Amino acid sequence: MASNGVAVGETGTGLIVSFGEMLIDFVPTESGVSLAEAPGFLKAPGGAPANVAIAVTRLGGKAAFVGKLGDDEFGHMLAGILRQYGVVDKGINFDKGARTALAFVTLRADGDREFMFYRNPSADMLLTPDELNLDLIRSAKVFHYGSISLIVEPCRSAHLKAMEVAKDAGVLLSYDPNLRLPLWPSAEEAREQILSIWDKADLIKVSDVELEFLTGSDKIDDASAMTLWHPNLKLLLVTLGENGCRYYTKNFHGGVEAFRVNTVDTTGAGDSFIGALLCKIVDDQSILEDEQRLRGVLKFANACGAITTTKKGAIPALPTESEALALLKGA
Repeated sequence: MASNGVAVGETGTGLIVSFGEMLIDFVPTESGVSLAEAPGFLKAPGGAPANVAIAVTRLGGKAAFVGKLGDDEFGHMLAGILRQYGVVDKGINFDKGARTALAFVTLRADGDREFMFYRNPSADMLLTPDELNLDLIRSAKVFHYGSISLIVEPCRSAHLKAMEVAKDAGVLLSYDPNLRLPLWPSAEEAREQILSIWDKADLIKVSDVELEFLTGSDKIDDASAMTLWHPNLKLLLVTLGENGCRYYTKNFHGGVEAFRVNTVDTTGAGDSFIGALLCKIVDDQSILEDEQRLRGVLKFANACGAITTTKKGAIPALPTESEALALLKGA
């Protein structure tokens, strides 16, 4: 499918399995105030891996979510939301003893966020390797994950097992560390654990902030990004917010500009971006070796990310294909 001379390719039918946490974000009804000053909160389903799964199905792709929710009203509400958006639910487990995770989110005046988490422990942290639906994972074309699931056992072991099973089945491994420092015991531990699985991934997406954190450098440039390269990597992406994204492969690298939109809330923009990319490459990974086609897909992914920032909350803001193509056409 082409729009305005940009070939964005077809949305694939292969299964994208997204692994990790799903939770409820409590978002203040008023932006630019502290949590204490917020007059009220709206509940918004969230959690990066769940957002990615829904981003994929919103664009007409096929996605499943693997993770654990509390056997409580919030947990069943979240499972219902996944089903409502057409996400395959065969990898969802419920924990009778632990609650679904909550996060209170402060929306700063510039649309950026700060978090306060309630997870002690939450159900997502208690997923065990034995609870994994291995057949579902093996049937995927792409296995996508973050780093929050690496923080504590038993979820860490479940994460490592799921990755190993996916890798052995020839599934493409997609990694978005999605750094949430308040959840880690220390910055050092976060850096060490995030990098501990680095060389397993085929595709990695980091934000500019994560690039600085992982490299320890305040430079956001090609040299800094390339220190994160590893020999098995097929694509490294650095997202730069309103400045678009940079891409790096074995044979070429470059940048793709962002779209100018009225940003209200950046929640879910990165998840929308990676979901869009994955559903365009899931059936044809040769795109990763063809710069022109990859640029078209990244332009589309940038459009999806941009649209997601124009509304509050992540999931309600995730675009359809026609919305993204309309933004591409108008550009």
